[in-house]
Amino acid sequence: MQIVFHGQNAASFSEGFADLVGETAQIRVLPDTLITAADRQAYAEADVIVGIRFDKDLPRPEKLQLFHVPGAGYDAVDLRVLPASAVVCNCFGHEQAIAEYVMAALLARHVPLADADRKLRQANWAHWAGALERVHDELAEKTIGLLGYGHIGQAIAARAKAFEMKVYVANRSTVAASSTVDRWFPLDNLRDFWPSADFFVVSVPLTAETTGIVNAEAFSTMRPSAVVVNVGRGPTIDERALYDALRTNRIAGAIIDTWYSYPSPQHANVLPATLPLHTLANIVMTPHMSGWTLGTIRRRQKTIADNIRCRVDGRPCVNVVRPALT
Repeated sequence: MQIVFHGQNAASFSEGFADLVGETAQIRVLPDTLITAADRQAYAEADVIVGIRFDKDLPRPEKLQLFHVPGAGYDAVDLRVLPASAVVCNCFGHEQAIAEYVMAALLARHVPLADADRKLRQANWAHWAGALERVHDELAEKTIGLLGYGHIGQAIAARAKAFEMKVYVANRSTVAASSTVDRWFPLDNLRDFWPSADFFVVSVPLTAETTGIVNAEAFSTMRPSAVVVNVGRGPTIDERALYDALRTNRIAGAIIDTWYSYPSPQHANVLPATLPLHTLANIVMTPHMSGWTLGTIRRRQKTIADNIRCRVDGRPCVNVVRPALT
């Protein structure tokens, strides 16, 4: 079996992969841009491709049996031009890491460990207990609003409950009240959702329906103390609306991990937004790192390897985006 890992992102999952699928598999790591004839031939002859994109400009792998995205998003994969013989699958396994990122980001706003350490090293007891002016806040009894309740939203909810928070969910499908979820809002009517919570975590996929779903109207009805976290896709939050809400202190802050602009081979060092969000003091900016942990890589490697074995054995794959058409 010819297994190709295409591009830098996919290559991250190739180390030690032979141990998961067996020595008979031939594994090749190819660059993002297939320049040489040998690279293009290897791609065209692949039985399995692990990659984040596919389009008509890539060599056509006529005998392809499985195209596996090593992540959740497959918006860069043109399903219409993939060979009909291929099953297309994606991966999750990042929800644990992203949930930890969200809770760490929220805790950092409430428990000033770094600032307390820095000041005490200078004999400054600014955060010493015993006076109201030195008190800091906590997450318990706060309300977290989850826009999206898939793998990521569910993992965040479980951790938020461990911190004794209230959990409100806005989702396309109904979510019943439970020991984890206190209240549900329909995704097509968010008017009552936006004023309801202290924090909002956006994890919905990017679709025509969700593009700009967090807009100027949403920010206008949030509490002035609200904080917005985006770990889904950048354009689910309207960039201009986010910038204006932060610049005018309409909300208290934002923690953004997914963006509007990304590096390319031609432009490696780019700012992640077209507006000057980087000049604002009330935003924490991280480079799409929330789900990128060793645990995520291990879990996704296992999913990919399991699906390869399923395809070889003629068994159904998991996380199927598109079944084989022939």
